[in-house]
Amino acid sequence: MTRSKTLCYSLPLESRRRHTTMRVIAGSLKGRRLLGPRRSDLRPTSDQVKEALFSIAGAWIPNAAVLDLYAGTGAIGIEALSRGARRVTFVESDPAALRLLRANLARCALSHGVGIHAGRVGKFLRHRASWNGPYDVVFADPPYASEEELIGLANWLDEGLVADDAIAIVEHASKTPVPEMLGPLIRIRSYRYGDTSLTLYRRQGEVGRIP
Repeated sequence: MTRSKTLCYSLPLESRRRHTTMRVIAGSLKGRRLLGPRRSDLRPTSDQVKEALFSIAGAWIPNAAVLDLYAGTGAIGIEALSRGARRVTFVESDPAALRLLRANLARCALSHGVGIHAGRVGKFLRHRASWNGPYDVVFADPPYASEEELIGLANWLDEGLVADDAIAIVEHASKTPVPEMLGPLIRIRSYRYGDTSLTLYRRQGEVGRIP
């Protein structure tokens, strides 16, 4: 886990003006504005889907260790920290998204309990020494409609990465098929919100607390 006393990263004023803004929905940082992407291929999670995601995951978030895969601007992991997560590890490879992620963490004065892995998700998941697990909650928002990344997640997500009572939630295009299993986790249910769906995974045999 990467820790630092201060996060001093900021975007130039002219660049900041060109970025869309998002907000933290609930918790200690409620209402805090976050920088959104300028590029259309960096697709932030809508407020509707974010609300739904945390409605599904709400019981697991307080004091949880959270893994945010394909973290983008960091909005989901920051929302988890605002709602009481103990720590969040962000994994992102896109340089522009990483700049926004670091800027948003700085906006929220978040440094402790934060880890950033600048690289591809597959490389992170295959390298045990970088995990800092196990994780209670795994969020994954792979490139939209990318079946290849979803298949990769199914193969890469390892037993040692997730806690015994862990959940994983994958955001994906509603028309994109998702795997039955993500490593040791089995698909429980999908929730559709127009073109976007959230699919929930848990360990086989685990019951209860499913929204």
